[in-house]
Amino acid sequence: MGQKRKNHSKEFKARVALEAVKGMHTLSELATRHKVQPTQIGQWKKQLVENAANLFERGYSGSVSVEEKLTASLYEEIGRLKMEVGFLQKKC
Repeated sequence: MGQKRKNHSKEFKARVALEAVKGMHTLSELATRHKVQPTQIGQWKKQLVENAANLFERGYSGSVSVEEKLTASLYEEIGRLKMEVGFLQKKC
């Protein structure tokens, strides 16, 4: 039976990726210290560097935009259903 897969928090990933970006330690040293594969740290570092520019965009709200998209679609559904109920009430 294989090992259980580890789920790291976003805070942990960010902290390790920042350490990798600073370059004070090698990826293998960081991997030993944090008990993570060096390739995984490299991926986190790459994601951090690629997405860092998004932090400085106007109106950037991070994960709130995902929530807003979800709630917007739900409000649209509610509005559509209210219109259907109103139409059916007028028919009866």
